[in-house]
Amino acid sequence: MLDLSNCRCIIFDLDGTILDSTQVWAKVDMDFLGRRGIPVSKEYMQEIKTHTFESGSVYTKEKYNLPESTEEIMKEWYDAACKAYTDKVVLKPYAKTFIEQMHNNGLKIVSATSSDRALFEPCLRRNGIYGFFDAFTQTNEVPRGKKFPDVYMKAAGKAGCSVNECIVFEDVLSAAQGAKSGGFTVVAVYDEASADDWPDICRIADYNIRSYSELI
Repeated sequence: MLDLSNCRCIIFDLDGTILDSTQVWAKVDMDFLGRRGIPVSKEYMQEIKTHTFESGSVYTKEKYNLPESTEEIMKEWYDAACKAYTDKVVLKPYAKTFIEQMHNNGLKIVSATSSDRALFEPCLRRNGIYGFFDAFTQTNEVPRGKKFPDVYMKAAGKAGCSVNECIVFEDVLSAAQGAKSGGFTVVAVYDEASADDWPDICRIADYNIRSYSELI
């Protein structure tokens, strides 16, 4: 059972953790490469998940020697993702119930995400949980990506909490490792897009869940 006795803040990743959106991003990435006749490798799909929008465009351009500018790559990604986030992306089952319970219990709710605010804000509002968040933290606010603890430290600071007063929810192995390296308690959340890494995520996380129903 999740120990909340010393917890004052929950730091949520968004994509794949509370938003059932990783398949949207996978489709955006696969369609982008497919339009150029580029085979989609497992290595690329795993690596791109750890990047910000900006660094991901640089990585993709360099990896495939694309003629498009990084700005053009990001715009193509953004246009495809924006429609999906605005109209289609839903929450993971029972995520809203759990977040609302934590909010009502007086815990701070903060995001730590690589996603663009213009994408996730309409989605959170449409799904009725935007108002439960006390602050939003993005990886473009810190020097390093989610392989490092920077974004989680920033999120904790926004909540006015110390590391040992926070619990981080993550679905990606490298991100869970980044949070653990900062001393955070980590709850691994199962997502189909990271299924191959699930045993490793469970090994490094303090807790693991396949559904938020386990916490209600």
